[in-house]
Amino acid sequence: MNMQDAMNAADRLRQNIGKVVVGKEEVVELLLAGLFGNGHVLLEDVPGTGKTLLAKALSVSLGGAFRRVQFTPDLLPSDLSGISFYNQKTGEFEFRAGPLFTHVLLADEINRATPRTQSSLLECMEERQVTIDGMTRKLESPFFVMATQNPVDNQGTFPLPEAQLDRFLMRISMGYPSLEEGVDILLRFRERNPLEELAPVVTAAEIAEAQRLTAEIHVSRDLLAYIVRLAEATRRNPGVRLGASPRAAMALLRAAQGLALLRGRDFVTPDDIKLVAIPVLAHRLLLHHALHVGVGEAPESAVIRQVLGEVEVPAEATGAGTGKRGG
Repeated sequence: MNMQDAMNAADRLRQNIGKVVVGKEEVVELLLAGLFGNGHVLLEDVPGTGKTLLAKALSVSLGGAFRRVQFTPDLLPSDLSGISFYNQKTGEFEFRAGPLFTHVLLADEINRATPRTQSSLLECMEERQVTIDGMTRKLESPFFVMATQNPVDNQGTFPLPEAQLDRFLMRISMGYPSLEEGVDILLRFRERNPLEELAPVVTAAEIAEAQRLTAEIHVSRDLLAYIVRLAEATRRNPGVRLGASPRAAMALLRAAQGLALLRGRDFVTPDDIKLVAIPVLAHRLLLHHALHVGVGEAPESAVIRQVLGEVEVPAEATGAGTGKRGG
């Protein structure tokens, strides 16, 4: 696979998901940027906005193994990782793999599980491995976690700890559809569920190779410095108690590379970084309780928007089409 093949695979995924999900082109683009950036994505919004539908549409479009886990308060870490059990016939302990051993994991309503179960995902999401009974087992590549989450003020939910949130490359909000999109949804799903007719359009091996190529997408030194300055600016903001870490800056880089691939380029531009800044950085900030913003915008998003306006943008890298690098 070359860079053009990876871009073609991204286009096939986007078009296939569009057969099920009405509108939400920017949300789909961010989700795929997280996939090709080799990260994990948290879909957050109120129930009924299409979070699980979007996650299912992507999972069906990928040809690899897929597992869905409905997170509940009684879910245990071993329900995810698997267990070692004693086989009386062989007289030996055997390992029975859990749903973590897959290519795509849908963690539905992740914030309904207890913090103990949530934290069991830390190792597998960051290091792509699981340690059980002192033995470390590698996960297959690619390994992509899509988690859905309802707002934490809903009854029966547990806020995700900061360390868990930090493992998600992006947090994306679905939002309500427009009037026209709402009508199109009713028309599309009136007689049948288009998800049932969806077929895979890429293989797991293609995704793994595309992720490797995405990591090679060119980012000029000026843009690398711009990413670091954005992270540093969040730490100096008076409304922020804990700003973006170096890991957050790395996540911003990977997400921008994934977005560049989706837009048919093998180089990153300042606009790529600016577009993914809020989904990548906002959920990683801890704010002072006294911080308030206008109606309709989360305070963390407002801080990132303010930072984007304060930090000087470097001159945009130039490049004329695929195969040419800017900067």
